[in-house]
Amino acid sequence: MKNEIHKSIASIFGEGGRPKNSQREIKIIDTTFRDAHQSLWATRMRTEHMLGIAETMNSIGFHHIDMMAPIQFDVSVRYLKEDPWERVRELHKAAPETNFRALIRSKNIAAFDFLPDDVIDGWVDQLYDNGFRVIGAFDGLNDVSNIVRCLKRAKKLGAYTFGALSFCESPVHTDELFVKTAIELIDKADVDAIMLKDAGGLLTPERIRTLVPAIKEVIGDRPLELHSHCLTSLCPLVYLEAVELGCDILHTSIAPLANGAAQPATQTIVKSLRELGYVVKVDDKKIDEVSEYFKNICEIEGKPEGKPAEYNPLHYKHQLPGGMLSNFHAQLETAGLGDRYEELLEEIATVRKELAWPIMITPFAQFVGTQAVMNVISGERYGTVPNEIKKYVLGYYGRLLGPVDSEVYKKIIENGSSEISEKPTSPKPMMKDLAAQYPNATKDELLLRAMFAGNQVDGMKEAIANGESGEEYNGELVSFIKGLAGGDEKQVSLSTGNFKVSISR
Repeated sequence: MKNEIHKSIASIFGEGGRPKNSQREIKIIDTTFRDAHQSLWATRMRTEHMLGIAETMNSIGFHHIDMMAPIQFDVSVRYLKEDPWERVRELHKAAPETNFRALIRSKNIAAFDFLPDDVIDGWVDQLYDNGFRVIGAFDGLNDVSNIVRCLKRAKKLGAYTFGALSFCESPVHTDELFVKTAIELIDKADVDAIMLKDAGGLLTPERIRTLVPAIKEVIGDRPLELHSHCLTSLCPLVYLEAVELGCDILHTSIAPLANGAAQPATQTIVKSLRELGYVVKVDDKKIDEVSEYFKNICEIEGKPEGKPAEYNPLHYKHQLPGGMLSNFHAQLETAGLGDRYEELLEEIATVRKELAWPIMITPFAQFVGTQAVMNVISGERYGTVPNEIKKYVLGYYGRLLGPVDSEVYKKIIENGSSEISEKPTSPKPMMKDLAAQYPNATKDELLLRAMFAGNQVDGMKEAIANGESGEEYNGELVSFIKGLAGGDEKQVSLSTGNFKVSISR
């Protein structure tokens, strides 16, 4: 068996595959309700879309179904004008046997800056109280200290917990780093599972052959999950290689909400796993039923279907996630800057290197992308610095894995807002004051108000009361770029999804 493990996937298939059910069981986590539409539909799947097929999803046999991360809450409130907590309750009611998953993003959750402990505790409690029994967390800097509190609280409540290793390619993101982080997640948070989270779809078969065995060696009996995207077209092969090396659980989505910027298609991966001899206990006919359901929605509503991507090694330079990449290009075209797209991608790669190789996931992908846009538009690199970039280099978002370029650091400190203290301070408790300000509000509402400033929650509530639907994405980057080009405003802000940058002049 040991020699067989080291055979290539091509060799195994070339020999006719393996006998049916001759290998161990591989479990599937479905991402159709969460990351698939986040990647392909700009997170615009409505609750009604999900409820229409929830009963079928409930009986397919998935290990877990991924339902909510911060951006699902954000888009529901800001754009869809739906109560995200109501989605949570309705789906749990419609699919009572399903283990739905919730993902927490660092100490921000769905906010722009770090939140106080009373909000983090309340968020975890509310996830659990509204039905989630599988709760996990990730941090874009792999700073475990940012997610220990929420993971320990979820575990204390009785939830199954998972901790994520956020992956990217860089000189500092070594196998040793990911092994160290996995050990830390187990030692400090006692997580039930480890998830290798490759939001940029950057893993290769070569890298997986060293990384998976290294992680498996230190996590004991805990299962290893693999979550990736098809941005380079390599993901299906990476998944099969990972399973051969001991990975236990794969994240897939049901075509047509698969491939491209999303996860590999469940249909294809399950078939391939079975050809390799693995046991996969999912109902193929019901998966086909779900597939037809979403094909109809795509056709009726004009939503895109996922298509296989071409391999492009330049992706490894800028490492932008798929959803941001497509939106970035489209909005540059709208702003009259489409001819500078390639230049901007090169600048993104340079900025990322200068800023100590941040992983290109929310919010750091947006920070880097915005700084690159300003560098190119202004013609002066780091002459204009978003507040969030200055906070990043000062450690507001956690421990950096390497040093920021010294000259760049000086420019950021000099040109960034003077109102930002060079020493981060802990945020003050919020929930007591919010409860006093909104005495009739439910805990659901108070937590949303802690995340979303201004009248966002009021707008959601008003739309729901009036029976109104939300609006589609309105292209904030275009306005942001035009505001920068104008140069008159004292403050220019971009707020999109669960991300915000602001420039103080």
